[in-house]
Amino acid sequence: MKIEQIYTGCLAQGAYYIESEGEVAIIDPLREVTPYIERARKANATIKYIFETHFHADFVSGHVTLSKETGAPIIYGPTANPSFDAIIAKDGQEFHLGKLTIKALHTPGHTMESTTYLLKDENNKDHAIFSGDTLFLGDVGRPDLAQKAAHLTQEQLAETLYDSLRNKIMPLADDVIVYPAHGAGSACGKNMMKETVDTLGNQKKMNYALRADMTKQEFVKEVTDGLLPPPKYFPLNVKMNKEGYEDISEVLDRGMRALTPEAFEFAANETEALVLDVRTQAAFVEQHIPRSIFIGLNGDFAPWVGALIADTKQPLLLVIPQGKEEEAVTRLSRVGFDGTIGYLEGGLDAWVAAGKETDKITSVPASEVKARLAREEVPVFDVRKEGEFLSEHLETAKHTPLSNLNSYLADFPEKEPFFLHCAGGYRSVIAASILKSRGIHNLIDVAGGFGALKKEGLKMTDYVCPSTL
Repeated sequence: MKIEQIYTGCLAQGAYYIESEGEVAIIDPLREVTPYIERARKANATIKYIFETHFHADFVSGHVTLSKETGAPIIYGPTANPSFDAIIAKDGQEFHLGKLTIKALHTPGHTMESTTYLLKDENNKDHAIFSGDTLFLGDVGRPDLAQKAAHLTQEQLAETLYDSLRNKIMPLADDVIVYPAHGAGSACGKNMMKETVDTLGNQKKMNYALRADMTKQEFVKEVTDGLLPPPKYFPLNVKMNKEGYEDISEVLDRGMRALTPEAFEFAANETEALVLDVRTQAAFVEQHIPRSIFIGLNGDFAPWVGALIADTKQPLLLVIPQGKEEEAVTRLSRVGFDGTIGYLEGGLDAWVAAGKETDKITSVPASEVKARLAREEVPVFDVRKEGEFLSEHLETAKHTPLSNLNSYLADFPEKEPFFLHCAGGYRSVIAASILKSRGIHNLIDVAGGFGALKKEGLKMTDYVCPSTL
C-alpha cells in the first residue's frame, strides 16, 4: 500500500495518490493532471478511480481531464448531480483497489454531497479517512458555502455536519489517520492547524468541533461564529467543478502567447483585459506599468487573485518574470481564471526599452515612519486580516482589510499623504496597486510592514492571542 499526499501550499490543498497491486486511486486532483499520470506510469500502475469528496469552491479540480485522459470513472458521494458522467456512490458503497477497499461515508454538512472516503487495508482494518472539507485538522468545514444550492440555512447545514461527524467519523478508531483536503491558510475553514496529517484520536482530543460533551446547539454556535464572507470566486469554481471546463492544455496555449510591448499595449487598450503583474513586490514598487495590479507569485497568489479579481471570466494580460510563464498561467487556471490572453515578452525591461510609460510606488522604511509620526499626524491604514488587526495594531491605525478594500475607498485621503502597511509588505503592495489603479496616488507603503513597525517601538495596542479571538 502506498499513500502519497500531494500538497499545494499556495492553495493549502491536499490531493492524494493511493496505490495497491498496480491499481491507483486519485482523490481531489488538481487541474494539471500530468503529474498523477506520470506517477502511475512510473510505477507501472493504472489509475482505476478518481474520487471527489465534494464540489470544491476554492479550486478547480482535475477530475474531468483526468477521467478523459485515463478512462477512470469519477466518483462522487450521494446527492451529487454533476453534468458529466460519474458514479454516484451510495452511502457505505465499497470500491476495491488492489488489496485495499475504499468505502464511501456520506458526511453532509459542509455541502450536501460531501463524502469521506474510508480506506481499509488488506486485512479489512480501518486505516485512514480522506475527509475532504468535512473534517480538517483543528477545525471542520464551514457550513455556509452550499446554502443557496441546498436551500438550507448555514445553521441547518451545521446541524447536519454535527450529525455526520458524530455518526460517521467519531465512532472510528483513534489510530485511524486523517487526511484532509486543506490545511492552514484555506478559506474553507477558520482555525486549521499547520500540520497536514494527524490521527483521529488526537483530533478528538484537541479539535474543538469533536468535543464528546458538545451539544448540537453549542456546535452550531461555535462553527458559525466569526465566519468571514466567502471569496466571490467560490460559486464560479463550484459551477466549473460541477459542469466541466476547458482542457488546461488549451488554456496554456492561449495564455502563453508572447506579446511585444506594442502588441501588449494594444491588447490592453482595445480589450477589457486587466494587466496583472506577478513579479516580486520589490520589483513592482520600483517600476511597473501604470494601472497594473500586483499579485506576486511568491505569495498566496491564486487565493488573492480569486478574492480580489473575483470574476473568473476576466481577461488577463500578464507581466511575468522570465521562465515563470507556464507556472503563472497554470496557477491562475487552478482557481478557474482561464482568461489569460498573453504575457509581455521580455518583461518590464522590454517595456522600458520600447519607451513606454511606467509608474512606481513610494515606499519607506519603518524608521522613517516613526520619525514622521513623531513630527506630525499622518493617517495610517492597516490592510491585514481582522484577526491580525484585533490581535495587535498600531494605536493610530485604521483597519481597511485587503480582502474588502473596495469598500473602504472613500476612507482614504484624496490629497494628503498616508501610510499603508500589512504584516510584511506583500499585501500592502497589492493594496497600493489597487488604490493607484483607482486614482489614489498619495499613498506611502511601509517596507517590512507591521513587523518592522513593531521593531521600531511604535505604540501598539495590548497584544491578544489570536486563538482567543
